[in-house]
Amino acid sequence: MALVNENFLKLKQNYLFAEVAKRADAFKAAHPDKKVISLGIGDVTRPLPQACIEAMHKAVDDMSRPETFKGYGPYRGYDFLCDEIAKNDYKARGVDISTEEIFVSDGAKSDTGNIGDIFSKDNIVAITDPVYPVYMDTNIMEGREIKIIPCGEQSNFAPIPPDFHADLIYLCSPNNPTGSVIKKDLMKAWVDYAIKNEAIILFDAAYERFITEDDVPHSIFEIEGAKSCAIEFRSFSKTAGFTGTRCGYTVVPKGLMAKTADGQKTDLNAMWYRRQSTKYNGTSYIIQRGAAAVYTEEGQKQINESISYYLENARIIREGLSAAGIECSGGINAPYIWVKCPDGMTSWEMFDKLLNETAVVGTPGSGFGEMGEGYFRLTSFGSREDTIEAVERIKNNF
Repeated sequence: MALVNENFLKLKQNYLFAEVAKRADAFKAAHPDKKVISLGIGDVTRPLPQACIEAMHKAVDDMSRPETFKGYGPYRGYDFLCDEIAKNDYKARGVDISTEEIFVSDGAKSDTGNIGDIFSKDNIVAITDPVYPVYMDTNIMEGREIKIIPCGEQSNFAPIPPDFHADLIYLCSPNNPTGSVIKKDLMKAWVDYAIKNEAIILFDAAYERFITEDDVPHSIFEIEGAKSCAIEFRSFSKTAGFTGTRCGYTVVPKGLMAKTADGQKTDLNAMWYRRQSTKYNGTSYIIQRGAAAVYTEEGQKQINESISYYLENARIIREGLSAAGIECSGGINAPYIWVKCPDGMTSWEMFDKLLNETAVVGTPGSGFGEMGEGYFRLTSFGSREDTIEAVERIKNNF
């Protein structure tokens, strides 16, 4: 009989957001007369930018003509998209990233989960707590040793370099779930830690477009030395509403090295290319044309309007809950508000109270790790009307 990967048996039975959806669906079935407002799963609600829609329509037409038809695309992604990424997301910020260092994919979730393919199972992995569950779960699946970096109120939920050794480090800024950020001085401390420990930082910058403060890096590569110790993940999901369209990219600098067991240095850019060319057939031409339109003048204007809309929702939630005497943080550089559960409630008690008494769905902080217990995450991705109504319901309840 075939043997299973027993590491999967160490996972919680349900993925966090699947459990949230399951409980919310049960409530809806039992109370069909109630309007349930979801501020739980971080899915966008505003439509794709019109510039992206028009570009994808044109790309569909390209697929209808022999002279413009596209079959399998380049494993790294089409140059028309990679060139725009390099120019606008990096060179415009003084960061030298080439198209050969960019790998287009179907999103940051896939890449942060799949990046472990090119690293040994013998690596010690440092993961923050609270944390986006994908980092934790995928390393449990691989059977790696995991060490926790606690991120509590004392550090404003930002991760501080630990006094233990790690080989791989997952960082996310702006952070999901807490909405906290890693400012420049702290980011430099992390780069110094990685260089000293010969470690690789796996830096999730999926929410960088929401940054509003000047001293918060949009890319880890803004920090001197980071190209020698970091891989960066980005996404069009929250930036341009591509959660259902699927497009993101990963930057693996050329010359970024890791060692074999016998000490031989190996280039990670080439290794990731080999992984992608074996296991991934590339993001579709149509979707990449839509993503490239993000960088047009109209595309930039349209995504800025959506991001401003979500940040205003975040302000409404943060200020509304604070006015009701509920402690919360985040929502300034991120679409997430991190709420401290009142009256000593646990995270799931808070979930049940909000669902049953206000018909508002959030995400229990304990689902993001032990340090998340006693906290609750709300997102600003709802409509303006639903956001205002949800805040009023919560305020009236408390």
